Amino acid sequence: MPTLYIIATPIGNLEDITYRAVRVLGEVDIVLCEDTRMTKKLLDHYNISAKTVSYNSHATSGKTDFIINLLKERKNVALVSDAGTPAISDPGVMLVKAVREALPEALISPIPGPSAVIAALSASGFPSSEYVFLGFLPHKKGRETLFREIATSERTMAFYESPHRILKTITSLVEHCPEKQIMLAREITKIYEEFPSGTASELLEYFKQYPDRLRGEFVVLVAN
Repeated sequence: MPTLYIIATPIGNLEDITYRAVRVLGEVDIVLCEDTRMTKKLLDHYNISAKTVSYNSHATSGKTDFIINLLKERKNVALVSDAGTPAISDPGVMLVKAVREALPEALISPIPGPSAVIAALSASGFPSSEYVFLGFLPHKKGRETLFREIATSERTMAFYESPHRILKTITSLVEHCPEKQIMLAREITKIYEEFPSGTASELLEYFKQYPDRLRGEFVVLVAN
């Protein structure tokens, strides 16, 4: 059977990849990448000379058809994102859905590994037997509705945020849930990894004191 491998890749430290992932990346016919330049750094690190093809949020239906035809030709294909697990808040979900619909006989095999939200939860000390993952919050429409949901939730809430909007997000958390405990996971597995925590007001004060730390992608956790 042709196989589409969904391969989790490091979110920072290049050592955070499984033996199986390295082996499969070296064996497949094509590696589909969110950004071929980013993936090349990983492949070069492990001396893998795989053929790469871009597949991201700008992929056309023609690109999807091309990949489905590769699978029909019994080629084995790997899907990776720039970092973490593909198809989780990631355009790879479009390909997985298309392959399942167009080629139900194909095998879709996940090779698990790094995930920023799971890594953040593991280091938080917040309840994680039940949590709600919101992905990236919308920039405008529906954003305030989600903050109201976060404020009233009885579960840990988790979402991603960019450095350009993190202060705006913390300010909204001050308004909607000023008493809740929050943890921000930044630069996970990298040199400047940190996990500042406290109330939203305390975190605003933290970044006033350390404005240079408003860099990198954030995982935001709000305790129940």
